[in-house]
Amino acid sequence: MALNMRRYSRGTDEPVWVDVINAAYRDDEDFRSITLDEFLLEQNRPGFDFDGRFIAELDGRPVAMVHASVDRARTDGQGFIRFGVIPEFRGRGVEKQLMETALEELKARGMTTGQAGTESAKEDNVRLLEGLGFKRIRVFSLMEMDLAEVPRHVGENKEVTIRPLRLDVDEDIQLFDRLHNESFSEHFNFRPHTLEETRHRLLNNPYLKQRESFFAVLNGDSVGYVGVGIDEKYNLERNTRIGWATVIGVLKPYRSAGVGTSLILHAVENLKGKGMTRALLGVDDNNTTRAIGVYEKVGFTVKRKDFVYQRSL
Repeated sequence: MALNMRRYSRGTDEPVWVDVINAAYRDDEDFRSITLDEFLLEQNRPGFDFDGRFIAELDGRPVAMVHASVDRARTDGQGFIRFGVIPEFRGRGVEKQLMETALEELKARGMTTGQAGTESAKEDNVRLLEGLGFKRIRVFSLMEMDLAEVPRHVGENKEVTIRPLRLDVDEDIQLFDRLHNESFSEHFNFRPHTLEETRHRLLNNPYLKQRESFFAVLNGDSVGYVGVGIDEKYNLERNTRIGWATVIGVLKPYRSAGVGTSLILHAVENLKGKGMTRALLGVDDNNTTRAIGVYEKVGFTVKRKDFVYQRSL
């Protein structure tokens, strides 16, 4: 069979792209099918990269996709690659052609490095990336917690109060934006979000229909924040009751003072109160804040490791 790698046609290929993604990722435990409407809403995100997408076809049938994306707000020459192959067509060399196409695309778009990720358990992807000269540069953990009994007295700051972010108050959205940018300024792959991006992120997430954010207040100052979300469609498809701690940040002067512990405890209590039985979150193992230790103290355990790879173009 002859493989044809063609460039994505905007305005025509959206349904094809959605179908390939749903088929390619259906065996991933934390994936649920996306709809065309959700995909179209995602494309409304400020800075969404419409370019760099390719569809691989075997004898006219779409069997894989790759997106060599560029974040135009970055100045470090870093491009990102996401790819997927429908299971029955894996192991035929399709993955290698996807990656080679993506690397050439990033180079043509002026990038100097390419970055891609994979679950540690996907050994074929690990071999593919390492065989193409990628070097592992980061390890992330997907962590999970049983919400049957949320602990207390595990180092939370008793002087911290938690208040909700009010989506109809622009000052709260500005505060969230500031806290996020200051809290994550030293984190891996970070670049500051614009207020427009933050506003869109808070108000227009196409997947998390139930979503809230909270501020940690200490001595009258907002010093940290946490977000929680529930993907109702995922829970329905997987017959489960899982919620996410989507993001957590604490200003540097207030770290190691129990603020983060207070925030994550509030997050899991919030999810439990909504009927969730498990909570998930993602964390950088090399996070300078040593956040993984805070999550373990609260009751989270590592469910999966994800690798980030990078190579020069």
